[in-house]
Amino acid sequence: MIIGQDSHAGTTPPSARRDALVAAARVIERVDAPMRARGEDGRGTVGFLQVLPASRNVVPGEVRFSVEFRHPSDAQIQGLSESFPEEARKLVEANGCKLELTELFRIPAQPFDASCVDLVRQAAKRLGLPSREIISGAGHDAVYVARSVPTAMIFTPCKDGLSHNEAESIMPEEAEAGCQVLFEAVVARANRAI
Repeated sequence: MIIGQDSHAGTTPPSARRDALVAAARVIERVDAPMRARGEDGRGTVGFLQVLPASRNVVPGEVRFSVEFRHPSDAQIQGLSESFPEEARKLVEANGCKLELTELFRIPAQPFDASCVDLVRQAAKRLGLPSREIISGAGHDAVYVARSVPTAMIFTPCKDGLSHNEAESIMPEEAEAGCQVLFEAVVARANRAI
């Protein structure tokens, strides 16, 4: 949360403003930039933003927001957790505001079972399907299952790469191919010598 001072938009000159939304905008850029610098595996998201008092002619005095970082490397996340609060605080204070940050949770990266991943890879190859190993940044149920039993995941292509959205679309033949890979991998696992 960023706390500034709400004041009249028409009567408050720039030198007297403690605009929480301007401070938040600078912090949001600081969420995005380090993840982009870490390549395609990094994720930095502000998915919630509440501006108060939410009036057209009032300089915002308070902004509540969420910050989420994701990366397959726990070391990268640790580094961000150490550097981000101070960087954000400096940006906020430079705008005459105060920053209150609370870390709600941290979930470590969960690698999947190498033998299960290999069974999926082999199944795709046997079926003549193109495949590649990817890292999922989403918190799928498989993350929690993998803590107890050997686990892997199979992803199928979605139109324009869009997922977790109403517009997500998959062609029937792609769904069928994904199911066939799953079937082949499960049978291979079941028939594996213990």
